[in-house]
Amino acid sequence: MNLKIGIDLGSTNIKVVFVNDDELIWCGLTATAPGQEALAAGLIGEGRKALGLPAGLPNTGLVSTGYGRNLFQAADMKVDEITAGSLGAFKRSGGAARNVLNIGGQDLKALRLSESGQVVDFKMNDKCAAGTGRFFELAARILDTPLEDFGRLADLADTEVELNSTCVVFAESEIVSLLARGVSRESIIKALNVSVARRASGLLDRGAASDGLWLDGGPAQNTGLRTAFEDELMTEVMTLPDPLYTVAYGAAVSIS
Repeated sequence: MNLKIGIDLGSTNIKVVFVNDDELIWCGLTATAPGQEALAAGLIGEGRKALGLPAGLPNTGLVSTGYGRNLFQAADMKVDEITAGSLGAFKRSGGAARNVLNIGGQDLKALRLSESGQVVDFKMNDKCAAGTGRFFELAARILDTPLEDFGRLADLADTEVELNSTCVVFAESEIVSLLARGVSRESIIKALNVSVARRASGLLDRGAASDGLWLDGGPAQNTGLRTAFEDELMTEVMTLPDPLYTVAYGAAVSIS
């Protein structure tokens, strides 16, 4: 077994993957909190148990990435999230990805990849939480709706409304105001998806994005968001497999 372990210590969640010969064979996550090294070690223990690995077998090929990558002292190697994310997206798309939008917990990253998977350009918005995972979490809390239902409910929207605020604080007030006016949560969710797609598309080179876009990160699981991107960009939009774990996977396969 050519086992490698990738750890993504992100701003919202800590993700761990086990990879064997480039195949993702186990993944798990926990919310980011103080004591990140212990939390990551706990996930590694869960993975080893789930895979039936002997208790005495040492951890080998262990790579950390993400904002907290330097907190995991036992890592054999540390890589930045741009490198891990691009490699993970390239491999998880079967080498097809050229434009990747990673929607993280607190930032957005737009990556342009070469035919060999190298980063040729990237843009990042980390000054505002609008359009990030935090933005969707806030909306889900106000609407009392699980994030996994956002895609399905957006398809049921009965009214066209527009969310004008790009600031998370002001968007919260706007959502509450729309609810008070009797606007359905389905219509608000669709408006949220459209607002995020419009904002995030500003990071992309429209000409380059014409050959397709791959979505990555937790919010990429929202099918309504993918539809909103397709309408905004007028191009095909795909979602990477297991998009929450792309960066952790990229970290794991970055070690030889």
